Amino acid sequence: MQCSWKAVLLLALASIAIQYTAIRTFTAKSFHSCPIPNPVNCSLSQDTDAADRLCDESPTFAYNLSRKTHVLILATTRSGSSFVGQLFNQHFDVFYLFEPLYHVQYTLIPKLTQSKSTTDRRVRPSRDLLRSLYDCDLYFLENYIKPQPVNHTTDRLFRRGASKALCSPPVCESLGAIDLHLEEGDCVKKCGTLNLTLATESCREHGHVAIKTVRVPEVSDLRALVEDPRLNLKVIQLVRDPRGILASRSETFRDTYRLWRIWDGTGRKPYNLDVTQLTTVCEDFWNSVSTGLNRPPWLKGKYMLVRYEDLARNPMKKTEEIYDFLGIPMDSNIERWIQNNTRGDRSSSKHKYGTVRNSAATAEKWRFRLSYEIVAFTQHACQQVLAQLGYKTASSEEELKNLSISLVEERDFLPFS
Repeated sequence: MQCSWKAVLLLALASIAIQYTAIRTFTAKSFHSCPIPNPVNCSLSQDTDAADRLCDESPTFAYNLSRKTHVLILATTRSGSSFVGQLFNQHFDVFYLFEPLYHVQYTLIPKLTQSKSTTDRRVRPSRDLLRSLYDCDLYFLENYIKPQPVNHTTDRLFRRGASKALCSPPVCESLGAIDLHLEEGDCVKKCGTLNLTLATESCREHGHVAIKTVRVPEVSDLRALVEDPRLNLKVIQLVRDPRGILASRSETFRDTYRLWRIWDGTGRKPYNLDVTQLTTVCEDFWNSVSTGLNRPPWLKGKYMLVRYEDLARNPMKKTEEIYDFLGIPMDSNIERWIQNNTRGDRSSSKHKYGTVRNSAATAEKWRFRLSYEIVAFTQHACQQVLAQLGYKTASSEEELKNLSISLVEERDFLPFS
């Protein structure tokens, strides 16, 4: 049977239209990653229907054609990470999440914070969760929030009030202009339960996504995400003088660091002091920063090292450098926030996770909080990383307390571009 030339032409045009539609669908849709069954997940008695739903609703694969920038603030506790997080939280076009991996940690290993096992501490966070959050699939969090959300609503998201986007329309419609600078606790009270569907919509309306975490030990743990073509992930590694971190933790986590406080108060080092509370920080810094400064090809254009002390002394300049590295225009909201939050008085930093303070003075405060014996011990235990990051040692009590003597070398840690 012979076909007329008109029929052949129509068939060819139809074929082209089908292929064009398929290509458009393939490239326009975003990527969702599905949970991969493994012994750990199985032990959680997760809802398999929920997992199937996640997979059924997810397209197969796509590159990040929108080039939305995904930012990860890689830090450790008491290193100034909440302050750095606010530099993104205040940006009108950045959807910011505060420590979402908290839920992974406390679901998989409920007693991780009490564990002294280095192996337990180094359990890798869920890369699938990070991928999903960067893709604005907040439903994936439901696998880890306990009790599990009902109808995609929950009041158990960790530090929900630390995210401006989760306390603003369309996620929270009950706030007015007067609530623009709402305190974290007031956000939860006024907004009520969190609707993850509205949060997902809000995320998709923003041009960029930033996540802060203190639950990833080293940048090498992120290699699979950095190399993932579906993401445009850039890592800001925040470091701080380990002596300052120890002083801050001892004051903030008084029970956990009780033996350090006893040593500081009595001058006698307890025989059962857990020195890994210090050395683990230094080892993680050394390993992670060494990777970054060695400039492996997979980190090109993806890694920036920031010292908290540099940010504290010149917050506006350093913030501009960070945004320049990310390729995101700075927002006037950030400039105002920096001006209002880096010149606080003593009473403004009472909350242990607060960000209003005299930033330059805060960076030096540890020199008066720790005894010289503890400082000398820290300098010996962490001598490699102190030299690596440009932190000078104090050779005496007098030198330690003399603020005219800087213990921070002038260093330019230029981004790897």
